[in-house]
Amino acid sequence: MNLSATRLFERLQPFLALSRTPHALIDMAAPALAALLCLGSFPPPTVVLVGLITVFAGYTAVYAVNDLVDLRADRRKAANGGHQVAGHDLDGVMMRHPMARGALSFGAGAAWTAAWGVVALFGAYWLNPVCLYIFAAGCLLEALYCTLWRVTPWRTVINGIVKTLGPLAAVYAVNPAPSPVFVAVLFAWIFVWEIGGQNIPNDWTDVEEDRRFGARTIPLRLGPARAGILALACLTAAMFLNVALLGLSPLRFGGVYLLIAVAVNLLLLLRPVMRLNRNRQRDDAMALFNKASYYPLAFFVLVLVRLLQS
Repeated sequence: MNLSATRLFERLQPFLALSRTPHALIDMAAPALAALLCLGSFPPPTVVLVGLITVFAGYTAVYAVNDLVDLRADRRKAANGGHQVAGHDLDGVMMRHPMARGALSFGAGAAWTAAWGVVALFGAYWLNPVCLYIFAAGCLLEALYCTLWRVTPWRTVINGIVKTLGPLAAVYAVNPAPSPVFVAVLFAWIFVWEIGGQNIPNDWTDVEEDRRFGARTIPLRLGPARAGILALACLTAAMFLNVALLGLSPLRFGGVYLLIAVAVNLLLLLRPVMRLNRNRQRDDAMALFNKASYYPLAFFVLVLVRLLQS
């Protein structure tokens, strides 16, 4: 990397950290996976190109909305020694909460968010106006989710809904009239994966900090034993919903692919969540979060291989 490229990256780094770009790039696999499963084939090249730009812009904007809405609370945490990353946190690959830590101004963060939001809106409208409404709903729900941090632990339901919206928009981008059953199973699958594999373990890793600042989360409200059981129930449901979704796709999956699908569920979801239930340690919660983050990407690769063989 030459000097000018290094300087450009250094200037962009706080913005990329604001949008949690490493995690956002991994999350982009979920909409791509949903589109391929719904269509059973590759979309036209133009749809693929516009879709990739739109999905990147959408995740970049929505993740940044989280920090914009939470800025006051994040500043209080930073001032009291919060936001310390221990272990290998996927969300901590880059600086956490750059605005709260003074690396980025609110104005610059808001401009970055708005710019990518506009790109996402135009792209979503071009793909299908329904996608535009879904994206707008995602931004509003993400803002609502943040405001409920100290109000109710059941804000996690909103978070689960937000995570489904990207894949749902991708479905409508490639099929204006998808099967209602396919849409319902897709929604339920992404929802329970997000609750059990992302939201609960992520809040678990922050439980001491959240307790200090008066947050209300599932691990704090239910305690580690019941929170772990809830995560296990969600991820067990995710495995069965995953197999059902593969069966609903126009793309046919043979026995070998279904065995691989079950193995992916065991390795990335069920083994880590059972370990968390057994040990109830912060590091185990972080391991579950990190492994579950790669879950849609693993299935995207599996579906891609199946398509290339057809």
